[in-house]
Amino acid sequence: MTMKQIILTGGGTAGHVMVNLALIPLLQKEGYMIDYIGSIDGIEKELITPIEGVTYHAISTGKYRRYRSIDNLKDPFKVLNGIRQSVQLILKLKPSIIFSKGGFVSVPVLIAAKLTNTPAVIHESDLTPGLANKIAMPFAKRILVTFEKTLQYVDEKKARFIGAVVRPELFEGSKQRACEKLMFDPNQPIMLIMGGSTGSKHVNTFIRDHLDRLTKKYQVIHLTGKALSDETVINARYKQYEYVADDLKDLLMSADVIVSRAGANAIFEFLALKKPMILIPLSKKVSRGDQLLNAAVFKEAGFAKVIEEDELKEVQFFKTLAELEQEAPEMIKEMAKRDAKDAIFEVLKAIHTYEK
Repeated sequence: MTMKQIILTGGGTAGHVMVNLALIPLLQKEGYMIDYIGSIDGIEKELITPIEGVTYHAISTGKYRRYRSIDNLKDPFKVLNGIRQSVQLILKLKPSIIFSKGGFVSVPVLIAAKLTNTPAVIHESDLTPGLANKIAMPFAKRILVTFEKTLQYVDEKKARFIGAVVRPELFEGSKQRACEKLMFDPNQPIMLIMGGSTGSKHVNTFIRDHLDRLTKKYQVIHLTGKALSDETVINARYKQYEYVADDLKDLLMSADVIVSRAGANAIFEFLALKKPMILIPLSKKVSRGDQLLNAAVFKEAGFAKVIEEDELKEVQFFKTLAELEQEAPEMIKEMAKRDAKDAIFEVLKAIHTYEK
């Protein structure tokens, strides 16, 4: 039997990797040989390298910064080098298809896909496409979107609405395992704080400033982001981690309330697990506003409460938390589980068959 070859790409944040992590077991089961193209030192390398049967290839890549930096002048040359490296890898590996989850590392890969006449599929999680995906979309054969409204922002001839992709292992989490590891009481409420894989100094500071009040009712799990933990904070009802991988399913399952940024992959995972949530989206001061749109959609659907970053004050936060606690039972009823990984897989197989 001829082995099928696929290249996955995406990185920069954990959100640009999680969909690929959900797809890898399916692809391996179908007999695909999997290679992954990522950046030299991005979080994708840390997440993908340990997976048996997946070969990781690091390329040169750049990014766009919303502030003045000499690196904005250097990075176009890094991208050109990344295109060269990607072309070489594609010609060597001869994949039947390339799947991209986004992030700036995907741009040279998608351009190389076009140059080598290799079909590529992009998955866009946010309501509006990010800059990397905007650049890469013209080079893709198909565009898969999480929000139906996203269709108005992309080439509808290429696009397909499939919904959210949720890793199946998240449903295998255990509150008991989490509480045993954390030394928490499973009969008392637990709050999980998540600032994204890169963390949020603003959210972290707010939580620590009000930790005494929070821990009167909640046992608190705080995912701070890389290098953002503070070992001077000592509280028996508070546990902090910079980043969690394998144990995340247990921490999520244990949570009665989640306070988080509003990255699309994360909030759809909370939705699938039926977790009441307060979202604190990144502001337009430091982002393109995609999290504000994601949060607005979830708020409108009745899945979340939202506090804008500039409004993250003690009175507003605890007022919103009280409202969430009161409305949580009804909110949970409205939350429906939806998993689109099978739909992505069907598209990949269809294109692979067509291109043969």
